[in-house]
Amino acid sequence: MKINTMLSTCGVALGLLAMSSPALAVTNGIPDGEGHPHVGLLVFDVDGAPAWRCSGTLISPTVMVTAGHCTDGATAGRVWFESDVGAGRPGNGYPVGGGTSIELTAIHTHPQYLPGAFYAYDVGVVILSEPVVLDTYGVLPPLGLLDGLATRRGLQDQLFNPVGYGLQSVKPTEQRALVRYTGDVMLVDVSGTNGIPRGTSVVFSSNPGQKATGGTCFGDSGGPVFWDGSNVMVAVVSYALNQNCKGTSGGYRLDQLDDQDFINSFLP
Repeated sequence: MKINTMLSTCGVALGLLAMSSPALAVTNGIPDGEGHPHVGLLVFDVDGAPAWRCSGTLISPTVMVTAGHCTDGATAGRVWFESDVGAGRPGNGYPVGGGTSIELTAIHTHPQYLPGAFYAYDVGVVILSEPVVLDTYGVLPPLGLLDGLATRRGLQDQLFNPVGYGLQSVKPTEQRALVRYTGDVMLVDVSGTNGIPRGTSVVFSSNPGQKATGGTCFGDSGGPVFWDGSNVMVAVVSYALNQNCKGTSGGYRLDQLDDQDFINSFLP
């Protein structure tokens, strides 16, 4: 995984041979099944070898949105859309490709992305080599949506749904699988944290309790955070504030104009 000072990105680094298996995803969540077939498991290569994995969301048959720290530095990659990628090994080709995987033809990172401050422009786009035709895709949110939600009464009633293939837990034991999970999280803040400027980050509860069921963890990076059961992507999973995936986790906001301009530039 990539580490940046106090913030930990939510990607999972993979060994060159054994490929540290990805794991269950949303902490204390539930298996997604076919709830979000437009969310896939991405494996990115560096110099011809699988290096790390993330999650991502189709917004069209060939255009997928993920995190910038997932696309940054990658030289190639591929994606799987099964809800349980682990169950299909080795026939599905994970992690090196073939089988049911779809190769990427292009990998793009936000032009202002900086590895040393990944949270400021943490969005990337990948282009698939063949279309995935579905009834539903992820859609971008109205501009400024999260600011409006954060000022509403009943903030604790605003639920969001992260979806991804990340670790289900880190401690006391690390639970691993290759399963797409979903859960419910609550909005905590949109004003930034740990020096992150307002307008880039949204913080969600990662602790079960009240209406929330959990949070996000390593491997969920780039996966969507949907608004209250919809296909509206308010953010992509960006970082954790500690190595145990407890407390709060951060998403990179997609309700800002520069990010939508970047993403929409790859749509027909």
